Amino acid sequence: MTAAVKQLVCVKWGTMYGPEYVNRLYGMVSRHLAPPFRLVCLTDDRQGIRPEVECFDLPELGVPHPQRTMGKWRKQILWGASVPGLQGVALFVDLDSVIVGPLDDYFSIGNPGDVYVARNWARPLEKLGQTSVFRFPVGGNAHILDDFRADAQGIADKYQFEQHYVTAAVTGGVKFWPEAWTKHFRLHCMPPFPLCYVMSARLPAGARIVTFPGGPNPDDVIVGRWNKREPPFPTRWQHILATFSDQRVDDSRWRHLRRYVRPVPWIEAAWRD
Repeated sequence: MTAAVKQLVCVKWGTMYGPEYVNRLYGMVSRHLAPPFRLVCLTDDRQGIRPEVECFDLPELGVPHPQRTMGKWRKQILWGASVPGLQGVALFVDLDSVIVGPLDDYFSIGNPGDVYVARNWARPLEKLGQTSVFRFPVGGNAHILDDFRADAQGIADKYQFEQHYVTAAVTGGVKFWPEAWTKHFRLHCMPPFPLCYVMSARLPAGARIVTFPGGPNPDDVIVGRWNKREPPFPTRWQHILATFSDQRVDDSRWRHLRRYVRPVPWIEAAWRD
């Protein structure tokens, strides 16, 4: 597959991710993708986003956001018959992704009508997709959004996560990126407990995009903490002591102990404008 202009899209809503996430995504893309390309951001707040990014208003979901599930159902708008600013084929990248290698092959692999997703490595035996990075033909699976709007809560109750629904609903099924390309920070980069107390996260050979589903976020990893419930650069002993305080990074003391992260130089080098 070839395209005159490679299209990427991100979605920014609410206050969890500031404009710096969009700006850094553009910077990383510009260093790892041969031009011409464009980055489209669907957002409810354009303030602070660099001018090279093409911003469009984030469409309404069209139904109340499902309750009792953890899925990021707002992303379903990408499966509409039309998406603001996009035509043809587009590559979606989550804002909390870190690009560390060439992206051109994400556009050339397979056929234009294919939907490519990352494999859900948390449940590898189920052949589920993970939608931190996915390529799709714009408007090519409009039934996904139509069916969701017809029974949003029912679909959410059945699938729990939007990526599980997408995996099941894509016409002809999804395809997976080659294993080395798209890696999960927590599952593929972090040393196992207790080695995380003495070793920094590694960059797997051949990785091109590192994703952060379920945390931590890149801006926290850079300063050596799991999340903002913990101060920057805690020592190992401070992290252990926090197991018994209100500065635990997780309500579970056991998960808190396992979630110690040392600063990661390769993320600091890659995750910038």
